[in-house]
Amino acid sequence: MCTLLILRRPDDDWPLLVGANRDEDPGRPWRGPDRHWPERPEVVAPMDELAGGTWFGMNRYGLVAAVSHRGGTVGPEEGRRSRGELVLEALEHAEMETAVEALADLEPASYRPFNLFVGGPTTAFWIAHTGDDMGVLVREVPPGPHILTTGDLDEPEDPRIELHLPRLRRLDPPEPESGDWRAWTDLLGSRLHPEDEPGTAVNLDREDFATVCSQLAAIPRYPGHGVEPVFLFAAGPPDRAEMEKVPIPE
Repeated sequence: MCTLLILRRPDDDWPLLVGANRDEDPGRPWRGPDRHWPERPEVVAPMDELAGGTWFGMNRYGLVAAVSHRGGTVGPEEGRRSRGELVLEALEHAEMETAVEALADLEPASYRPFNLFVGGPTTAFWIAHTGDDMGVLVREVPPGPHILTTGDLDEPEDPRIELHLPRLRRLDPPEPESGDWRAWTDLLGSRLHPEDEPGTAVNLDREDFATVCSQLAAIPRYPGHGVEPVFLFAAGPPDRAEMEKVPIPE
Protein backbone atom coordinates (compact mmCIF):
# COMPACT_ATOMS: atom_id res chain seq x y z
CA MET A 1 0.00 0.00 0.00
CA CYS A 2 1.48 3.33 -1.00
CA THR A 3 -1.50 5.70 -1.00
CA LEU A 4 -4.21 5.30 1.62
CA LEU A 5 -7.38 7.41 1.70
CA ILE A 6 -9.18 7.52 5.05
CA LEU A 7 -12.51 9.03 6.05
CA ARG A 8 -13.59 8.77 9.69
CA ARG A 9 -17.18 9.77 10.52
CA PRO A 10 -17.89 8.64 14.11
CA ASP A 11 -21.59 9.61 14.01
CA ASP A 12 -22.36 8.08 10.61
CA ASP A 13 -23.91 4.67 9.87
CA TRP A 14 -20.64 3.99 8.00
CA PRO A 15 -18.04 5.48 10.35
CA LEU A 16 -14.96 4.31 8.43
CA LEU A 17 -14.23 4.40 4.70
CA VAL A 18 -10.82 3.43 3.31
CA GLY A 19 -9.29 3.37 -0.17
CA ALA A 20 -5.80 2.21 -1.12
CA ASN A 21 -3.52 1.76 -4.12
CA ARG A 22 -0.63 -0.68 -4.01
CA ASP A 23 2.48 0.58 -5.81
CA GLU A 24 5.01 -2.15 -6.49
CA ASP A 25 7.34 -3.75 -9.01
CA PRO A 26 4.84 -4.95 -11.66
CA GLY A 27 6.74 -8.24 -11.92
CA ARG A 28 6.35 -9.15 -8.24
CA PRO A 29 3.81 -12.02 -8.02
CA TRP A 30 0.68 -11.79 -5.90
CA ARG A 31 -2.76 -13.36 -5.56
CA GLY A 32 -6.13 -11.66 -5.26
CA PRO A 33 -8.12 -11.46 -2.01
CA ASP A 34 -9.07 -14.75 -0.38
CA ARG A 35 -8.69 -16.68 2.86
CA HIS A 36 -5.09 -17.60 2.00
CA TRP A 37 -3.97 -18.38 5.56
CA PRO A 38 -5.59 -21.54 7.04
CA GLU A 39 -4.42 -20.56 10.52
CA ARG A 40 -6.29 -17.25 10.13
CA PRO A 41 -9.71 -18.20 8.72
CA GLU A 42 -11.22 -14.90 9.86
CA VAL A 43 -8.98 -12.87 7.50
CA VAL A 44 -9.52 -12.09 3.82
CA ALA A 45 -6.78 -10.29 1.91
CA PRO A 46 -4.63 -10.42 -1.22
CA MET A 47 -1.32 -12.24 -0.76
CA ASP A 48 2.23 -11.32 -1.71
CA GLU A 49 3.61 -14.59 -3.05
CA LEU A 50 7.26 -13.80 -2.31
CA ALA A 51 6.94 -12.86 1.37
CA GLY A 52 3.64 -14.58 2.21
CA GLY A 53 2.03 -11.53 3.83
CA THR A 54 -0.31 -8.83 2.58
CA TRP A 55 -0.57 -5.08 2.22
CA PHE A 56 -4.33 -4.69 2.87
CA GLY A 57 -6.98 -6.86 4.47
CA MET A 58 -10.16 -7.19 6.49
CA ASN A 59 -11.51 -9.60 9.07
CA ARG A 60 -14.96 -10.84 9.96
CA TYR A 61 -15.10 -8.54 12.99
CA GLY A 62 -15.06 -5.33 10.98
CA LEU A 63 -11.39 -4.41 11.29
CA VAL A 64 -9.38 -3.26 8.28
CA ALA A 65 -5.59 -2.90 8.13
CA ALA A 66 -3.03 -1.69 5.61
CA VAL A 67 0.75 -1.33 5.62
CA SER A 68 3.35 0.62 3.66
CA HIS A 69 7.09 1.11 3.78
CA ARG A 70 8.44 4.45 4.98
CA GLY A 71 10.31 6.63 2.53
CA GLY A 72 13.60 5.20 1.32
CA THR A 73 12.97 1.66 2.61
CA VAL A 74 11.41 -0.13 -0.37
CA GLY A 75 11.95 -3.88 -0.46
CA PRO A 76 13.05 -6.56 2.00
CA GLU A 77 16.21 -6.62 4.09
CA GLU A 78 18.08 -9.72 5.21
CA GLY A 79 17.48 -10.54 8.85
CA ARG A 80 14.23 -8.59 9.12
CA ARG A 81 10.65 -9.84 8.99
CA SER A 82 8.26 -8.93 6.20
CA ARG A 83 6.13 -5.87 6.91
CA GLY A 84 3.25 -7.75 5.28
CA GLU A 85 3.02 -9.86 8.44
CA LEU A 86 1.85 -6.80 10.39
CA VAL A 87 -1.51 -6.65 8.63
CA LEU A 88 -2.14 -10.32 9.41
CA GLU A 89 -1.15 -9.82 13.05
CA ALA A 90 -3.52 -6.86 13.37
CA LEU A 91 -6.40 -8.80 11.85
CA GLU A 92 -5.98 -11.75 14.22
CA HIS A 93 -7.88 -9.69 16.79
CA ALA A 94 -11.61 -9.12 17.16
CA GLU A 95 -11.21 -5.89 19.13
CA MET A 96 -9.34 -2.76 18.11
CA GLU A 97 -7.89 -2.22 21.57
CA THR A 98 -6.20 -5.63 21.74
CA ALA A 99 -4.90 -5.29 18.19
CA VAL A 100 -3.29 -1.93 18.90
CA GLU A 101 -1.83 -3.09 22.23
CA ALA A 102 -0.19 -6.07 20.54
CA LEU A 103 1.25 -3.97 17.73
CA ALA A 104 2.52 -1.27 20.08
CA ASP A 105 4.55 -3.91 21.92
CA LEU A 106 6.29 -5.39 18.88
CA GLU A 107 10.06 -5.11 18.47
CA PRO A 108 10.62 -2.40 15.82
CA ALA A 109 14.14 -3.60 15.02
CA SER A 110 12.61 -6.78 13.59
CA TYR A 111 11.15 -4.79 10.68
CA ARG A 112 12.22 -2.15 8.24
CA PRO A 113 10.42 1.18 8.91
CA PHE A 114 6.69 1.07 8.21
CA ASN A 115 3.37 2.86 8.34
CA LEU A 116 0.50 0.68 9.55
CA PHE A 117 -3.17 1.67 9.58
CA VAL A 118 -5.73 -0.25 11.64
CA GLY A 119 -9.35 0.85 11.78
CA GLY A 120 -12.77 -0.33 12.84
CA PRO A 121 -16.28 0.95 13.56
CA THR A 122 -15.35 2.98 16.65
CA THR A 123 -11.83 4.28 16.06
CA ALA A 124 -8.69 4.02 13.91
CA PHE A 125 -4.95 4.25 14.49
CA TRP A 126 -1.81 5.10 12.57
CA ILE A 127 1.10 3.02 13.88
CA ALA A 128 4.60 3.91 12.67
CA HIS A 129 8.15 2.65 12.96
CA THR A 130 10.13 5.62 11.70
CA GLY A 131 13.57 4.04 11.89
CA ASP A 132 14.82 6.19 14.77
CA ASP A 133 15.06 5.43 18.48
CA MET A 134 11.47 6.39 19.30
CA GLY A 135 10.18 2.82 19.08
CA VAL A 136 6.71 2.29 17.69
CA LEU A 137 4.54 5.41 17.52
CA VAL A 138 0.78 4.96 18.01
CA ARG A 139 -1.55 7.83 17.08
CA GLU A 140 -5.34 7.86 16.87
CA VAL A 141 -6.61 9.07 13.50
CA PRO A 142 -8.94 12.02 14.10
CA PRO A 143 -12.34 12.35 12.41
CA GLY A 144 -12.31 13.68 8.86
CA PRO A 145 -10.50 12.88 5.60
CA HIS A 146 -6.82 11.93 5.62
CA ILE A 147 -4.10 10.57 3.35
CA LEU A 148 -1.23 8.31 4.41
CA THR A 149 1.66 7.48 2.07
CA THR A 150 5.27 6.76 3.07
CA GLY A 151 5.67 9.59 5.59
CA ASP A 152 3.52 10.90 8.41
CA LEU A 153 -0.25 11.06 8.31
CA ASP A 154 -1.28 14.13 6.26
CA GLU A 155 2.42 15.02 6.00
CA PRO A 156 2.38 18.65 4.73
CA GLU A 157 5.79 18.32 3.09
CA ASP A 158 4.78 15.23 1.06
CA PRO A 159 4.16 16.48 -2.51
CA ARG A 160 1.58 13.75 -3.16
CA ILE A 161 -0.41 14.66 -0.07
CA GLU A 162 -0.03 18.38 -0.73
CA LEU A 163 -1.56 17.87 -4.19
CA HIS A 164 -4.30 15.36 -3.45
CA LEU A 165 -5.50 15.92 0.14
CA PRO A 166 -7.35 19.13 -0.85
CA ARG A 167 -8.97 17.14 -3.67
CA LEU A 168 -10.08 14.44 -1.22
CA ARG A 169 -11.55 17.04 1.12
CA ARG A 170 -13.70 18.46 -1.70
CA LEU A 171 -15.19 15.12 -2.73
CA ASP A 172 -18.65 13.91 -1.84
CA PRO A 173 -18.23 10.83 0.40
CA PRO A 174 -18.86 7.39 -1.12
CA GLU A 175 -22.20 5.73 -0.45
CA PRO A 176 -21.49 2.09 0.46
CA GLU A 177 -25.14 1.08 0.64
CA SER A 178 -25.82 2.18 -2.95
CA GLY A 179 -22.38 1.16 -4.17
CA ASP A 180 -21.48 4.64 -5.36
CA TRP A 181 -17.70 5.00 -4.99
CA ARG A 182 -17.14 7.00 -8.18
CA ALA A 183 -15.50 10.02 -6.58
CA TRP A 184 -12.94 7.88 -4.75
CA THR A 185 -12.26 5.53 -7.65
CA ASP A 186 -11.65 8.58 -9.83
CA LEU A 187 -9.15 9.91 -7.29
CA LEU A 188 -7.42 6.55 -6.88
CA GLY A 189 -7.24 6.30 -10.67
CA SER A 190 -5.90 9.83 -11.09
CA ARG A 191 -2.63 10.31 -12.96
CA LEU A 192 -2.64 14.04 -12.23
CA HIS A 193 0.81 15.40 -11.32
CA PRO A 194 3.03 18.40 -12.00
CA GLU A 195 5.00 17.94 -15.21
CA ASP A 196 8.30 17.65 -13.34
CA GLU A 197 7.00 15.40 -10.51
CA PRO A 198 5.37 12.26 -12.01
CA GLY A 199 5.87 10.41 -8.72
CA THR A 200 3.21 12.57 -7.05
CA ALA A 201 0.38 10.92 -8.98
CA VAL A 202 -1.93 8.68 -6.95
CA ASN A 203 -1.94 6.18 -9.82
CA LEU A 204 1.63 5.49 -10.93
CA ASP A 205 2.59 4.17 -14.35
CA ARG A 206 6.30 3.35 -14.54
CA GLU A 207 8.02 0.25 -15.83
CA ASP A 208 9.82 -0.47 -12.55
CA PHE A 209 7.26 0.74 -10.00
CA ALA A 210 3.56 1.16 -10.70
CA THR A 211 0.07 0.91 -9.24
CA VAL A 212 -0.70 -2.81 -9.53
CA CYS A 213 -4.06 -3.01 -7.72
CA SER A 214 -6.55 -1.01 -5.70
CA GLN A 215 -8.84 -1.63 -2.72
CA LEU A 216 -11.89 -0.02 -1.11
CA ALA A 217 -13.43 -0.81 2.28
CA ALA A 218 -16.39 0.43 4.29
CA ILE A 219 -17.05 -0.49 7.91
CA PRO A 220 -20.59 -0.15 9.30
CA ARG A 221 -21.35 1.00 12.82
CA TYR A 222 -22.44 -2.48 13.92
CA PRO A 223 -20.74 -5.19 11.81
CA GLY A 224 -22.54 -8.51 11.86
CA HIS A 225 -25.92 -7.05 12.84
CA GLY A 226 -27.64 -7.10 9.49
CA VAL A 227 -25.13 -4.82 7.72
CA GLU A 228 -21.86 -6.35 6.59
CA PRO A 229 -18.58 -4.59 5.85
CA VAL A 230 -17.80 -3.85 2.21
CA PHE A 231 -14.53 -4.92 0.55
CA LEU A 232 -13.92 -4.11 -3.12
CA PHE A 233 -10.81 -5.01 -5.11
CA ALA A 234 -9.47 -4.03 -8.54
CA ALA A 235 -6.82 -6.42 -9.92
CA GLY A 236 -5.00 -3.64 -11.74
CA PRO A 237 -4.81 0.17 -11.86
CA PRO A 238 -8.23 1.52 -10.82
CA ASP A 239 -8.65 3.50 -14.04
CA ARG A 240 -8.34 0.26 -16.04
CA ALA A 241 -9.59 -2.56 -13.79
CA GLU A 242 -13.10 -2.93 -12.37
CA MET A 243 -13.73 -3.02 -8.64
CA GLU A 244 -15.21 -6.38 -7.66
CA LYS A 245 -16.85 -7.32 -4.37
CA VAL A 246 -14.85 -9.57 -2.05
CA PRO A 247 -16.80 -11.97 0.23
CA ILE A 248 -16.20 -11.39 3.93
CA PRO A 249 -15.65 -14.50 6.11
CA GLU A 250 -18.65 -15.40 8.23
